[in-house]
Order: sequence, then structure tokens, then C-alpha cells
Amino acid sequence: MNKDTCDFRTSILETINSPEDIKKLPVDSLKMLSQEVRDLIIETVSVRGGHLASSLGVVELTLAILRVFSPPADRIVFDVGHQAYAYKILTGRRDVFHTLRSRGGIAGFPKRQESYYDFFDTGHAGNAISAAAGMAQARCLSGNDHKVIAIVGDGSLTCGVSYEGLNQAGAAEKDLIIILNDNEMSISPNVGAMAAYLSKIMTGQIVTRFRDEVKNLLKNIPGIMGRSMYSLAKQFEDALKGFITPGRLFEDLGFNYVGPIDGHQIKHLVETFTNVRRFKKPVLIHAITCKGKGYCQAEDNPCKFHGVGPFEIETGKTQESDGPPSYTSVFGQAMVKFAEKDPRIVAVTAAMEYGTGLADFGQVYPKRFFDVGIAEQHGVIFAAGLALEGLRPVVAIYSTFIQRGYDHLIHDVCMQGAPVIFAMDRAGIVGEDGPTHHGVFDMAFTRSIPNLVVMAPSNEDELSDMLFTAIQSGKPIAIRYPRSQGVGVPLKNEPSLIPIGMGQLLREGRDLCLVAIGSMVDPTLVASELLAAHGISASVINARFVKPLDRELILDIASSCKKVMTIEEGILNGGFGSSVLELLADEGLQNLKIHRMGIPDSFVEHGSRAELLDDLGLTVNGITNVARQFCEDTELHDQASGFITIGRVTH
Repeated sequence: MNKDTCDFRTSILETINSPEDIKKLPVDSLKMLSQEVRDLIIETVSVRGGHLASSLGVVELTLAILRVFSPPADRIVFDVGHQAYAYKILTGRRDVFHTLRSRGGIAGFPKRQESYYDFFDTGHAGNAISAAAGMAQARCLSGNDHKVIAIVGDGSLTCGVSYEGLNQAGAAEKDLIIILNDNEMSISPNVGAMAAYLSKIMTGQIVTRFRDEVKNLLKNIPGIMGRSMYSLAKQFEDALKGFITPGRLFEDLGFNYVGPIDGHQIKHLVETFTNVRRFKKPVLIHAITCKGKGYCQAEDNPCKFHGVGPFEIETGKTQESDGPPSYTSVFGQAMVKFAEKDPRIVAVTAAMEYGTGLADFGQVYPKRFFDVGIAEQHGVIFAAGLALEGLRPVVAIYSTFIQRGYDHLIHDVCMQGAPVIFAMDRAGIVGEDGPTHHGVFDMAFTRSIPNLVVMAPSNEDELSDMLFTAIQSGKPIAIRYPRSQGVGVPLKNEPSLIPIGMGQLLREGRDLCLVAIGSMVDPTLVASELLAAHGISASVINARFVKPLDRELILDIASSCKKVMTIEEGILNGGFGSSVLELLADEGLQNLKIHRMGIPDSFVEHGSRAELLDDLGLTVNGITNVARQFCEDTELHDQASGFITIGRVTH
């Protein structure tokens, strides 16, 4: 960036308040506008963090789309949506873009509540084609004629549901445009220019009309000769397409394939989109883009700048955090260490080699590392197959994404007792990525599955112990841990086995029993010390297991205290607190009061992890204040259903 570029933004970008303003500009000025948009994205993400490389790669593509199509009349759906920053800037959110991913600011992904230019909430891969197909069908049923465009990254084509959408949409033969943003294929400038030229010609009105007329002419020649000539011409066209372009797959699925074209040549893009707009059938436009385009650090290292925290623009250097290692890094180090002694250990991830901490494992043990792409369902089944042949697969997938493999977790792993270990990173509140990425449901949906053990470490050393225990157990086990640094405990040289289902009494007290799980154990322990200063004696249990619970320990402490609080960084409905409540109810303990702290029955918006936990009361002060009110019998509004009093239950 330079001063001249930044100053010029006031004369172009600041005049763009809607897509209609883009249509008024000369095409030649769009190149300068694209640079201004990039500058704003880089400036903002350097402060707020976010998905930088993906958004930089689609600036020209976005400008061309908004130049030719007319949202909100036309529907535009982004797959995943981490490439939508330019779209947000150009659809009326330029002046609030500086609030990106901050609490109360605009979201990092398309969000219908945020703007009428956003037509579908996204955040997970693979849904755009299916959603757009549904919108196209609804348009036909309502008699409208607007366009529906799905923008899909090449990574999303590793997701099985994308092909389910392609299969249905192609067969339906509805007017639908899919733009494939391919930022991984290497293509030389000459090939790119020729491909753009051919695509422009092949979609032009004269050539299209001529091709159709030739086909009709050949078909109308009587007898075998006419049919043979038409068949030969069609075979030649298909063969030529298959030789020049990689579009045969999409043609066979029922789409007119256009491309590949250079996704950074705005004039070519505008011409192609203008021509394709006339089509009344499914079309797939294959655009080649450069991830991180316009910012050399992101171009050189797109993985690092895919999802990045605040950084220094001039150098690309990210802000290093002081303190203990993250749970993710501890997991990754433990995997390498354990695999050295146990050849059965293999690692599986779903396009998250770096995010899950498995990059080192992949380098040290490349033949034992499997990245299945954005295909969590396949990954779970694949791991079951590995496990049933004697291996110990560790499947590292974010909590929010393991939801996608839920059926296979039940049917293909737990029903067969396959010893698969699920390392569910980013469990609980993840922060700025918001509701599509918070991993708050895993305790609720895993604890109901037979044969599955569910663990949650209270610190980084306990994570290492739990991973070691899971590998040795020969059982299906899920371990959930947060997106945060550890609490600072030293790591043992050798891990310890944890007896399955055994909790840990950290503090004894007579007035209140605090039962915490995972990331909430440490703040609960500190809160118990503050409570002691207020004359409240609280026991603290580190449950360690969501399932099975330590029945004896919880019943013993709860019966002596008569008041029980559960604290979890997960959804309250059906979560950890519910499991404790069920245990106490089943045992019929008399005159027992229970209060549950956790995440209420709502989707948590975006903001920093610290801000959101504070809002939810899941901090030392929040736990302390609620516990004091609970012990003083002050009226509390439980996030789920208020105080619960348990009496004798008749079976």
C-alpha cells in the first residue's frame, strides 16, 4: 500500500454505497477500485484478524459479479463465506467494516440479519450449491426470473454435499449459475489468457447462436447421414472440451461448463458473466484465482493468512501471545511423542492440518497422516475402517465440524465399538468467528451415544493424560478442549492413565458442591477461594468425564452439601449439567437444590472469547457472584430453568 492509493480511496471507494454505484463506473476504473478494496481489507484484518487470503483472492470476481448481476433482486450465495469481505464492503457496509468480527460489529461471514444483501447464513463448507438450487426452484415456482448465483471454493468440492447439490441441480435443469473459485490450480499466464478468450468466444451470442443453428441443421438432414454427422460433431465438441478444459465432469452432471478463466481479469469476467446471464440452464463458470492476491505475504504463505490474528502489515508478522502453550499445540506435541512408541497411532483431519496442530505429525509420520479434505463424514467412517483393522486413529476435527459426522459417529464407530479417538478442538466459545464456529453442542450430542466415553481436560497436562488414556483404552473416546492457552501447569515427562469415569475432588467444603468440567474447572477453583473469603465453604469437583460420571464422588459430596452447582462451557440443554441432574434425580436425593451455569438456549454471537465468556457469566467473578446468591437463597434466574429442587423419585 502507499499514500496515493489510500488517498484515492476517497474518490472511488467512498462513492460506492451499493452495487448500483459499481455499474455507473467505467470498466477501466474497476482495477483501481479493486486495489482500494484490498487495502481496506488488509488494514482491517491486520487489526481485527480474520480470513484474509481467501477474501483477497476474490476481489475482482466480486466486483464483476456486482457489475453484472443485481442483488438483492438476484440471489448471491457464498459457500463457507470467509471470502465475502469484499462483498460486504461493496454492499453498504464499508463504513462499518472496521467493526469486523468484534462484539456488536459486523460478522465475519454472510448473515441474513445483518443485511438484505446476504441471502443465506454460512460458515461451514458445502451448503451453497444446495441452497442456491432450492432458491432457483422456489423462483421457478413463484414465476420470477431473477438470477441465482452460488460462489464455491475449490476446497468445498471435497465436501460430499456439494456433489449432492450438483447432482440434483444439474438434473433439474433450472437456471442456476455456479462460480467455481479455484485458487489452488497452477495455471500459466498463456493458458489463462487463452482460456479466458475461448470462454468469451464460446459464450458470445453469435457463436452460441451459430453452434445451435449448426446442430439443428445437422439434425434435420434426413436419414442416417444426418444423425451420424450430428453425432460426430457432438463427439468432436465433447472431445475438444475434455482435451482443453477440465469441465467434462460438470458437463456430464448437466451443467454448461465455462472456463477456466482468469479470476483477476475484470474485463474478461464482466464479458463472461454478461454472456452467461442470458442462459436459462445450469452453468458452471470455472475461475482461477490467487489466494492472498495483492498482499505478498499472504500470496507466499496462504495457509498462515487463511485465518489470521492481528498482524503487522509491512512484515506480515503476527502478534505472539505470551504465556502457556495452547491446548492445540500440546495435543500436537503429544501426538508426535506417543506415535514414536506406538506404531498403531495414525492421525486423521479434515483440511485442518495446521489448525488442529497436526502439521508436525504430518511431517514426522507422513505415511500415518491422512487429510481427507472438507469431508468430515467420510473422515469418521474412514477412521472406523482404520480402527477395525487394529490401528488407533486419532481424528482431530473442530467441535463445530464434528457435528457433520454425527450419524457416522453413532452408526459406524460407536455401534461397532471401533476404538476411534476424537480430538474435538475449539470446544466451547471460539470468539470472533461467531455462532457457526462455537463448539457448544458436543457434550449434549455425544453423551447420549452408547459405547462412547466423553472427556474434557481441566489443563494442558490433563489433556496429554487423556489422549494417552484414550489410545490405551481400546474404546471410542471423544476429548473436547477449548481454543485457548492452557492454565500454565507443567507437563509431566510421561503421561498417566486416568481410570475411566473417575473424577477428582480438588477442594472440600460443607456449604456448596461445585461440579465443573473442562475449561471451567480452573475459574471455579479460583472462585471457591473468593467464596471462602465471604464465609462460604465450597467443595470443587473436577468431573473430567462427561460420560461416564463419577457417580460415587458426586453423590457423596452432593448429599453432604445439599446445594449443587454445575459449571460448563457448553449448551445447557442436554449438556453436562443435565447429566449431573439426571444422576441426582435417579438416586432420589432429598431436599437438594441445584443450579446450572452454562450457555443458554440461544446462539452466541461473535466477539472475543473473553468478552463472550464474561457476557455468559462463565468467569471467576461470574461464578463467584452466582454462587453467593445461590447460597444466600437470593432469587436467581437460571439460564435454563431456574432453581431445581430434587425430592424422592419413585421408580
